[in-house]
Amino acid sequence: MGRMSASAAWSYTAKATHWALLGRDDWSGQLSFAQPVLFDCDYKSEAVRSSDAGGTSPDTGVELALRQVIYTEHSTIKQGDYVLIGESTLTDPLAAGAAEVRTVVRDADTFDRVADDFRILT
Repeated sequence: MGRMSASAAWSYTAKATHWALLGRDDWSGQLSFAQPVLFDCDYKSEAVRSSDAGGTSPDTGVELALRQVIYTEHSTIKQGDYVLIGESTLTDPLAAGAAEVRTVVRDADTFDRVADDFRILT
C-alpha cells in the first residue's frame, strides 16, 4: 500500500489481519492462504435481518446475524479471503478466529484523493 491519506491516518487507528486465499485443493477441499498481513482500519458490527418469507407469520423464518464491517485503504482484500480484527501471526485464519470476506465495496477518497477507501463485509 502506498501513502495513506490524512483522513485515513486520522480514522484508521485499529489493526486487523488479512489472509489472502490462494486456492482450494481439488481433492481434499483444503484451503490454502498467503501469510498474514497486518493493516490499519476502523470497524463496526451490524445486525443483518433476513427472512425466508415463508409461512403466515411475519416472524416465520426470520434470522439475525452479526457481520463485521471493516473500513480501510488496504486494497488487496478480495471476496473469499479472511480477516480478523486485531493482530495475529497464525498462518491458519480459521484457527485465529478470522471471518470470511463476503463483499468488498470500493469508495472514493473524497478529501485527499490519495488512496481509495474500502468497506470489507464479513
